Order: sequence, then C-alpha cells, then structure tokens
Amino acid sequence: MNRPRRLNAMSAELVTDLCEAFARVGADNDTWVAILTGAGRAFCSGLDLEDHGLVPGIEGLTLPRIAWRSIEHFGQVVYKLRSMPQPVIAAVHGPAYGGGLCLSLGADIRIAEQSAVFNATGIVNGLTSTELGASYLLPRLIGASRAFEIMLTGRTVDAAEAERIGLVSRVVPDGEGLKTALSMAEAMCQYSPYGLRMTKQVLWTNLEISGLQAAIDLENRNQLLLGLTDNLPECITARKEKRPPVYEDLPRVFV
Repeated sequence: MNRPRRLNAMSAELVTDLCEAFARVGADNDTWVAILTGAGRAFCSGLDLEDHGLVPGIEGLTLPRIAWRSIEHFGQVVYKLRSMPQPVIAAVHGPAYGGGLCLSLGADIRIAEQSAVFNATGIVNGLTSTELGASYLLPRLIGASRAFEIMLTGRTVDAAEAERIGLVSRVVPDGEGLKTALSMAEAMCQYSPYGLRMTKQVLWTNLEISGLQAAIDLENRNQLLLGLTDNLPECITARKEKRPPVYEDLPRVFV
C-alpha cells in the first residue's frame, strides 16, 4: 500500500488497486509467497474519512444502489486477499486500524513491529466493527471471548498484547518487519510451491469444516496429491547426499 501521506487509508481507488494486485500476484506461477505491507508510518489506518473516492461502475444507479455497490466494493478486498493461492505474510507497523486490521487478518502470517497498533475502529466511529470479514476471522484467530471484547470496546491492542493473544506470530524491532518477512518468505521458498498452496488451502478450509473426520479426509487427499510427486524421494536423496532438496512437483515414477 502506497499512500503514506494518508497513512495508507483506504480509498475506493486503493481497494481497486489492491484487488488487481492480489489477482495479478495470485496468477503469477513464479511467485510462491507474497508480502503485504504499507509505505511510510502505517500499515493502513482504515477508511479514508476525508476522501474515500468513488467506486467504479455506478453510472445511472440510484443512491441506495450506489451505497450497496460501494459497500460491496470495499467488502471484497479481504476475500480477494484470502483467495490468493500463495501464503501471504503481513508486515505490520504503526496503525492497523479498521480496514487495516481486517487486511492483516486476511493474511496467513502476521509479523508486527513494536510500533504496530491494532484497532477495530468502526465502533469508535459510530458504525460497527463487523466489516470486511473481521467478525469471521478475528474469533477464529484469537478466540471468541477476546475478539468480542476488542470489537465491542474499540480499544487499541499494541504489538506486545497482539503477540500474547496470538493475533501476530512475532514482534520485531521497528524497521525490521519487512526484512523479517522477506527472510521468512525466502525460507518458505525452499519448499514445494504445490505443498505451500495445499497447506494454506487445508488450513483455511478446516477452520470451517464440519468435523474431525472431514478434516482428516481433506488432509489425506492433499497429502496423497503431494505424495504422488517426486518430492519425497528427492528429500530422501538430498539428505543422503547432504544437500538441500530441490522440489519440482514432478509426477512420481513408480518402478
């Protein structure tokens, strides 16, 4: 996100750009891991209350229909982020307020700099904190009790608390967030891109699946899909040869 003067506040144009970027990166077969961060002093300060812009495709619509089109336009951004096949690391610094909190929730891994501050801002602004998927994602990440309290009180959560309650997986010094995310992404790129994609898919799907047996059945299917590649034999050979494995996701040849 690159609106540093506005603390990367969400406008209709920024949402359009983000959705296009998510689609473009998601379709890039050479990209195995993606990183989301913000330019300047903030990750994202939420909706731009001074100028949130005009959403596309509203010509000829009545005001109620424009309102619905607008809320749908903003509401799609976290779903589009979550739908990317690659794991996404959010490197959060400064304010992650409102929609910024929601964007961080849509990532698969969250790293916070010490300056990071999270806030469900809607309730503070006379609206509701339930936006952009927050009411679905936050309880699943940190539990219902904590999520209800954060979203109903509108209080801020600093980086230390975010790590303690499991909102983020790691806190790093200011200025180290993107570097840490890049290092993590580089390490993940040593693995199979197929394996990364399938692991992400099952993790998210099993957050809403009906029961343990269904979860295991899905895990079995995906493990079998990877087991039919040459990755595991390559891992075994590489260990014997004392070298890093090279995973190419090629079909396994059985003899």
